[in-house]
Amino acid sequence: MKPERLIDSTTTPGGDELFLYERDGVFTLRIGGIELMTSRAHDSEEELAVMAMKLVGRKRRPRVLVGGLGMGYTTRAALDASPGPSEVVVAELLPAVVRWNRDHLGHLAGNPLGDPRVKVVERDLYDLIADSPGGFDVILNDVDNGPGGCALDANERLYRPKGLDAIHRCLRPGGVLAVWCVEDDPRFVKALSAAGFRARSETIFARNVAKGHRHTIFLAQRG
Repeated sequence: MKPERLIDSTTTPGGDELFLYERDGVFTLRIGGIELMTSRAHDSEEELAVMAMKLVGRKRRPRVLVGGLGMGYTTRAALDASPGPSEVVVAELLPAVVRWNRDHLGHLAGNPLGDPRVKVVERDLYDLIADSPGGFDVILNDVDNGPGGCALDANERLYRPKGLDAIHRCLRPGGVLAVWCVEDDPRFVKALSAAGFRARSETIFARNVAKGHRHTIFLAQRG
């Protein structure tokens, strides 16, 4: 096996270093020694979009917000869903992650940033949500490792009552929030319900095999 190769790194607004590594064609994102994502296991990131788009139902060409970009798998799955979205807005705080997707990672998910329906906004997801009341039919939240597992403390506000209230306002009636998480958290389902959502969680294998690591997807629908 070849040694792991550091491709690039960038600094977050909070001063943490995010690293992009590659080994034998497998790419990994790490921050503070914590693995955020790997191209070896991405089925749950795709299911995040598939399940949310299915739940939103027959709404014609929904407008979708994805946060953050990661390696592009969630964005690609949203684009490929039926009914297809009218627009997919991707909120990505770090310009380097957008650049990495264009220069190094795009082939992994079929170059989703090349789709004319995709608009990348280099902005914090929380701020974009707060400034977009009634702006979206679907919000796909794959920021950090989910509620209770954030590598960056600043991302926790997305999962607290104030953040969930902002998400509720951002969604149109019948709209769907889907949240990716490294593990289940029954308290978060209660928090979603308290914010006015019909909520549940689903356990998904990280890879398309019935073994190995499992991740959790929280699904919440506005009335």
